[in-house]
Amino acid sequence: MAGNRAVVYKGAGRVAVEDISYPDLILRDGPGVNPLNVGRKCDHGVIVKVVTTNICGSDQHMVRGRTTAPEGLVLGHEITGEVIEVGRDVEFIKKGDLVSVPFNIACGRCRSCKERNTHICENVNPDRPGSAYGYVDMGGWVGGQSEYVMVPYADFQLLKFPDKDQALEKILDLTMLSDIFPTGYHGAVSAGVKPGSTVYVAGAGPVGLAAAHSAQLLGASVVIVGDLNSERLAQARSFGCETVNLREHPNLGEQIEQILGVPEVDCAIDCVGFEAHGHGAGTGEAPATVLNSIMDVTRAGGQLGIPGLYVTGDPGAVDEDAKAGTLKVRFGLGWAKAHTFVTGQTPVMRYHRDLMMAILSGKAQIAKAVNATLISLDQAPAAYAEFDQGASKKFVIDPHGMLSR
Repeated sequence: MAGNRAVVYKGAGRVAVEDISYPDLILRDGPGVNPLNVGRKCDHGVIVKVVTTNICGSDQHMVRGRTTAPEGLVLGHEITGEVIEVGRDVEFIKKGDLVSVPFNIACGRCRSCKERNTHICENVNPDRPGSAYGYVDMGGWVGGQSEYVMVPYADFQLLKFPDKDQALEKILDLTMLSDIFPTGYHGAVSAGVKPGSTVYVAGAGPVGLAAAHSAQLLGASVVIVGDLNSERLAQARSFGCETVNLREHPNLGEQIEQILGVPEVDCAIDCVGFEAHGHGAGTGEAPATVLNSIMDVTRAGGQLGIPGLYVTGDPGAVDEDAKAGTLKVRFGLGWAKAHTFVTGQTPVMRYHRDLMMAILSGKAQIAKAVNATLISLDQAPAAYAEFDQGASKKFVIDPHGMLSR
């Protein structure tokens, strides 16, 4: 039997590459595994040899110690790989298939899945609807920043690439289909972006850049990206976005007016989430900042897409309310302006096939937009540290050295 190595959370600020068990088609006990999921048989699943697996900002929240993630948790929910073993109940996925794995784990059988709401599957997490690989309070499914990983419900979930050689040529784009490209696109769709729209994207991290690129694909006339990080804003400008440096220019409405002639946009997307900081130099953490600011600058009747992560438990929050996910949001302002809010995880399967075709046809250039940067598995701890310092890169791990060769 082959070995298996993975990126493991070791406590606030620390990850390490360690030997872990080779996967099989059963969910065994381990760090973060819900006791009600222990021993769950997955004959409907497959074993995947990981070709690429990405570091996500959501992983970074855990690594910073801003969740209740247990030490020893195997990280990683952005997975692309080759199927090397299939369960006895798998009918359509075959050994050798190159596939994208949606980060949402979904059974395909419950009411939510049948209604295409695979982000809130009712059967994979005993605690509440919704699940993901390698993530706190998501059922305990083992993460995929590893050499091999088990994927349940393979026939329903997996997106098979039609041509393996073509897919490997575009793998740095296709690896984004497991999460951030659908997530950014969902943010733009949820915000109602359409041809001619003016759009504000809060946050120039990888998801924010993916949302900005998605808004362009949907026909937005102007996409404005705001952040406190000048390097990330330069990356947004590299593919045609307008930018606002909120450290240097804290009045967002004034900056939007300088760009558009009016201090508001048609729609806005929050790609920051609960670790938001106040605008201006020297400001501290203020978790409701983005939500309040996008309500302020979005026109009456506009829509707000909120793919940025908000949690129900944040031990490092600035106050007791925020530790329970209770924020001082100006909901009255949103009500008065008749805003539409769309929150929650992204239902990846709603979008990933269409976005795959956009990549394969050359219409979408997501790897360029997010500055995809290939690293080895052993480089992952250093990449986490660099990402935490605000590097404008989307780190893509190549566990077997297949792509670097």
